[in-house]
Amino acid sequence: MARTVARVIVDALSELGVSQVFGVVGDALNPLTDAIRTTDDIAWVGCRHEEAAAFAAGAQSQLTGRLGVCMGTVGPGSIHLLNGLYDAAKSRTPVLAIAGQVPLTELGSDYFQEVDNDALFDDVAVFRATITSPDQLPLLLETAVRNALGRKGVAVLTVPGDIGDRELGADRPARFSLSSPSTRPEEDAVRRAAELLDRADRVTMLVGRGSRAAREDVLALADRLAAPMVLTLKAKEGLEGDNPFQVGQTGLIGNPAAASALEDADVLLMLGTDFPYRDWYPDGLTVIQVDTEAAHIGRRVPVDVALVGDVGAAVRDLLARLPAGRSGTDKERDRGHLEKSRERFAAWREGQARLAAPGHDKGLVGKVRSVFDNRDHDIRPEALAAAVDRAAADDAIFTSDTGMATVWLSRFVEMRGARRLLGSFNLGSMANAMPQAIGAQILDRDRQVVAFCGDGGLSMLLGDLITLKTNELPVKLVVFDNRRLGMVKLEQEQAGLPEFGTTLENPDFAAVASAMGITGIRVTDPKELDDAVRTAFATPGPVLLDVLTNPEEVAVPAKPTVEQGWGFAVAKMKELIRSRGDDS
Repeated sequence: MARTVARVIVDALSELGVSQVFGVVGDALNPLTDAIRTTDDIAWVGCRHEEAAAFAAGAQSQLTGRLGVCMGTVGPGSIHLLNGLYDAAKSRTPVLAIAGQVPLTELGSDYFQEVDNDALFDDVAVFRATITSPDQLPLLLETAVRNALGRKGVAVLTVPGDIGDRELGADRPARFSLSSPSTRPEEDAVRRAAELLDRADRVTMLVGRGSRAAREDVLALADRLAAPMVLTLKAKEGLEGDNPFQVGQTGLIGNPAAASALEDADVLLMLGTDFPYRDWYPDGLTVIQVDTEAAHIGRRVPVDVALVGDVGAAVRDLLARLPAGRSGTDKERDRGHLEKSRERFAAWREGQARLAAPGHDKGLVGKVRSVFDNRDHDIRPEALAAAVDRAAADDAIFTSDTGMATVWLSRFVEMRGARRLLGSFNLGSMANAMPQAIGAQILDRDRQVVAFCGDGGLSMLLGDLITLKTNELPVKLVVFDNRRLGMVKLEQEQAGLPEFGTTLENPDFAAVASAMGITGIRVTDPKELDDAVRTAFATPGPVLLDVLTNPEEVAVPAKPTVEQGWGFAVAKMKELIRSRGDDS
């Protein structure tokens, strides 16, 4: 008996090792969801919003390197997928989206809910197509999957409502014939790069996600070059823990030690990173960049030598050409640049630890007092992040909402051991942490998953707390409840503008969670913080930890400018004047 279009698609997903499909059921998807219902090794995960479904599928893809799959039905259902799919596209991770469509006979008639999916997904997808005949399968599906996996992006396959349950005329198994490409940089480029590195007095490495698979080789190169290692946020995972060369992040979430390591260098070696913020690259350096994508070379900063290839292969080639000491001598390379950078980093971390220490706001620890208004004695967000770091397992998966939650995670959570990290670090979307945690947790219910949630982000997709409960996923949601859109507030104040439009009238999130059948814990007293965090992590099942944090707390950037400081002062004066006016 010939298989239907829906059956062919679902059988192929099973062959590819897809274990969950995320979405919201409806009309054109009914044949597909019914095929999933009768397939033992694929589970349907019904979400409350398709955006959450796409985020969850993208999270699974990033964690496994395999295909993530989500579905949205006709019109609005498919439109809702877009934000999560853009996040997958910007993260360069393979996701297949199955989109519903009106019946073929109604296409082009402005039918109820009709949307031109091929036009809708044009910008986000590396491949998109509409199935107009059962005989296009399995070829069209094979093409979509190969594009998603081979080009590390989103493929969208649209299934009209009268196509899914139709049988194929000539059925055959899908054949994907997948392989992972591996490239080595040109030998002449390696030689020129090695000569520049050998002659350099002070090398700094800017290391990104593309280096994670080559950890030991990258550490060996840092040792050979006596080079401090500035990590991008996505390189924290796999490269931060037990690394005697790393000096943290640069950029707005970074620290002065990393900024100085870049400024003081004469050669910058970029490994597997497309760090986008041009203002944070120093001027006047010799730059060597290693990347698998030739199009990424030089698009952020002018590059003197380009090595197009895998980071691991390039680094091993460089190590083979670099002498242990300086060329023509037995003298070891001067390690002053590395040691100075590491000393600065250690001093900065000590200061950060004081911020997170109990009693800091009362001046009970160290000599530094808080300069930020905290009249309600709210909990310092630094203290919350540090408490989570202490309590979380060494193989925990962390997800983080865009904004201040990511700042506190980057500064106070160490990606030691087998910890993993997910966030909307390229798209910068709100509301990603909780749905990404759903995707991560359902892969492995026994592994700890911790979501750093902003109150604005959590409330945006609050309905999918029910998805956590329905599937009994033991995610620990840590809510930085500062009643603000904190990053926007900081942006306004640094520009000299008074805070406007950022205040959030929040519910008691712990009570909301409890109403949904999830354990809710609310913390308002700093003295109760550590016990509450430990209780949350020890409690079986999903837990929402709602912590009221100081809305006035700011993260000082790695290189604060006079303009930013003056803008902040002006904004605070305007806010004070406005506040007094409101009281009169």
